[in-house]
Amino acid sequence: MLALDGVRVLELARFQAGPRGGMILSDLGAEVIKIEALGGEETRKHPPMVRGQSVYFSVYNRGKKSICLDLRSAQGKDVFADLVKKADIVLENFRPGVMKAMGFDYERLKAINPGIILVAVSGFGQYGPYRDRPAFDSLGQAMSGLMTLTGQQEGHPIGTATSLVDRYTSLHATIGTLAALRHRERTGEGQLVDVCLLDSGLTMVEIPTSYYLATGQEGGEGGRPPYRTKDGWVVIAAAGREMARTLMKIVGGPDDDTPLAGSSPAADRRIAIETWCAAHTMDEICKALLDAGIPSAPVRTIPEVAKDPHVWEREMLVKMDDPVAGEMYLPGATIKLSKTPARIGPVPTPGQHTDEVLGKLLGYDAAKLAALRGSSAIA
Repeated sequence: MLALDGVRVLELARFQAGPRGGMILSDLGAEVIKIEALGGEETRKHPPMVRGQSVYFSVYNRGKKSICLDLRSAQGKDVFADLVKKADIVLENFRPGVMKAMGFDYERLKAINPGIILVAVSGFGQYGPYRDRPAFDSLGQAMSGLMTLTGQQEGHPIGTATSLVDRYTSLHATIGTLAALRHRERTGEGQLVDVCLLDSGLTMVEIPTSYYLATGQEGGEGGRPPYRTKDGWVVIAAAGREMARTLMKIVGGPDDDTPLAGSSPAADRRIAIETWCAAHTMDEICKALLDAGIPSAPVRTIPEVAKDPHVWEREMLVKMDDPVAGEMYLPGATIKLSKTPARIGPVPTPGQHTDEVLGKLLGYDAAKLAALRGSSAIA
């Protein structure tokens, strides 16, 4: 038995923040029914590709069931309404107002199923001046101030290489879903869960934002630039006064706050660390510092990460048979539960589970399925 056995999710989500939330719920045991447009979700063709299969789609949609349904047609809307009666959660990441235009805003969903939980993932939230704007991860980084902080040491804003805000938002969507499920257990009531990219981005700049509002000054949380070594780069995190003193003894830097002429304590310490690191290899630095109790780590390339035995022992990468690519490596479950371990399911083909879901769950017979297929409501 899995933690979320018996929980059914209807996923109307594309790209990353919404589907990744559905992926986590699936890992934890929920039945996630991904409702795709006829022909399949657009990100099935999103690069990078491996032997005809989108890595982007595979990573965020493994373990789900797929049905292809035309929600613009009256028959498709009727099918979706029948599914809502059997569901616990509807997960969507359209712009605010799209669900209402489709005829399935929270009030309508609640009328169909009073216990339904609607998880709405958007760029700027269900209310506020920016509500109707389209958004992707980079806008969340930019408008939250995160991009400015990331690029501070370089002198210009830099976006992260990965969609960091999307990933944060998927976690908030999952946490909100679990909280809403707990509330429903006590009261029988569903509710609307509203999470968005900008809110998630703001959670990553909490300290400098609070510091600015209190003092009128920028700062409060500095950058974390790595140090160059003889054969690469390392990160050193000497937090606290005692750890900093130990580090200065190792690298031969100043052990107090007295600056050299025309300099500053922080600059003097930085120069001492840079000089010491430049004369040593990554392995030498990490061994010396870890032996002294100072957190440090090499800055790794993706190929190095992919070969790390710790990653494999933690099952953070798994090999899986794929119906299109033949074999792929996908991310494992990040939440490790001792009593109800997560499951990692396969990547569905477009509409693979349409007959199974509509036949077994809704009781549609062969004639009804054929009629729906003939009207192009399902595929």
